Amino acid sequence: MDVFGYFRFCKEAGFTQLDPWNKHLEAAYDDGDFLEAVKVAAAESGLPMGCIAVDGAHIYEPTVEGRELNRARRYRWLEIAVALGAEQLRIDAGGRNESFDEIFDIVVEGYKDIVARAQALGVEIIIENHWGPSNHPDTIQRLLAAVPGLGLLFDSYNWPKGTHEQAWRECVKYARLTHFKTFRFDEQGNEPDWDLPRLIGMLQEAGYEGAWGIESTPNDGDEIGAALKSLALLKRILGDE
Repeated sequence: MDVFGYFRFCKEAGFTQLDPWNKHLEAAYDDGDFLEAVKVAAAESGLPMGCIAVDGAHIYEPTVEGRELNRARRYRWLEIAVALGAEQLRIDAGGRNESFDEIFDIVVEGYKDIVARAQALGVEIIIENHWGPSNHPDTIQRLLAAVPGLGLLFDSYNWPKGTHEQAWRECVKYARLTHFKTFRFDEQGNEPDWDLPRLIGMLQEAGYEGAWGIESTPNDGDEIGAALKSLALLKRILGDE
């Protein structure tokens, strides 16, 4: 599904916000005509542009050259976000084989730089518990405390094994956007392995006011079907059927 099909699907299925992945928008990086076509299609959908999830512009790279290349990429994706009227931009911290202590100062500097630049343009920068050492609840909280204005894209599932309870309990208060993951459904349309009603209640109690985002990751590979089932499940939990 390309970005135009994604926009149509969101509108037809009853979603209320567009949260594209930057891989859908790669041509817009240096093709102004494509960027304009995306802007027109988004407007025609009637849905607001929420968050652009960016891969490939993370903060930490082992070399100065790599870090500066990714800094330039962040700046360009921020320009694209502004052009499309996006409210948020997800930027990863980076680091795969390093400990968080090893990369902390570089990551903090990089986020402070892009947060300040984005705030001046009306865009919120958010980090997701996505990959690397920054996806642990302890490191997420340490980073958010060190970078004022940085928000959290709270992924329901993507925490290290054994830390989900801690993450749900301690990190919901930081959530500015969510990715609810579902893997399978029982006959009642529930996700039997993860207590999503409980998590939604925890987010609500913490004062969460953002979009209820879905990242469709079904075991059977039917991403469209799972997205629709996830939407129905969230609506039922939220009393918005």
